[in-house]
Amino acid sequence: MRHEMISSRSNPLVTRLRKLNARRAARREEGVFVGEGPKLLREVLRWNVPLETVIYASGTQLPQLPQQVRVVEVPDSLLQAVAQTQTPQGVVFVGKTPSMELPQHLTGSRYLILDGVQDPGNVGTIWRTADAFGADGLILCQGCADPWGPKTVRATMGAAFRLPVWETTLEQAAARLGEAGIPLYATALREDTRDVRELDLTRSGVIIGSEGQGVSQLALELCQQTVKIPMMERCESLNAAVAASVVLWEMARSTL
Repeated sequence: MRHEMISSRSNPLVTRLRKLNARRAARREEGVFVGEGPKLLREVLRWNVPLETVIYASGTQLPQLPQQVRVVEVPDSLLQAVAQTQTPQGVVFVGKTPSMELPQHLTGSRYLILDGVQDPGNVGTIWRTADAFGADGLILCQGCADPWGPKTVRATMGAAFRLPVWETTLEQAAARLGEAGIPLYATALREDTRDVRELDLTRSGVIIGSEGQGVSQLALELCQQTVKIPMMERCESLNAAVAASVVLWEMARSTL
């Protein structure tokens, strides 16, 4: 394990971390994500996520780390410069991201498809909920927030390291689900809409639309049927993460 000390804000590692925090393209080019906090670091270690670098503030206690990890000690002020939260918890780290290519064959039974959900907090919360309710994967389409952006990863509370996430087009997602014999539904209102409680979602893929626009026209064209979540008439819609939570519960409630 390589242990170093850095105190300069112009150090190449500091410059790199700022770049990775700020730019999706930089993270994709390197195939890495940036995490923060001791709890998330423990989750990374628990689930054997490849860890590259750990940066910690002087005096912070670290867990046992793999030998190949680069470990860098910095002053508190410098950690604040590379952390994204206002009150960093003493540790920032860089890990390797897994492949996000949709598998050729889907072997599970319950999948959630996000259609243009752009808020990283929502994507992270949905990812966490999908993991909690036993979904087999999360499929991101139509320009969703970066699943491996710092805000998204924090919001997953470790689910990012347990439940696979894939990026693809709606057409490709629908095709793979169809090949696996999994019906595709979308949360929207039209003539064929059914109450979510009336459908058997134990084997299904369900599309959740964006925060502002709902599901896209393409999603409506590709889905087998639309579903609605019953609510008071005076309410128009739910937050994307809340809607996803209700759908995921309906997918799982007969198996939990």
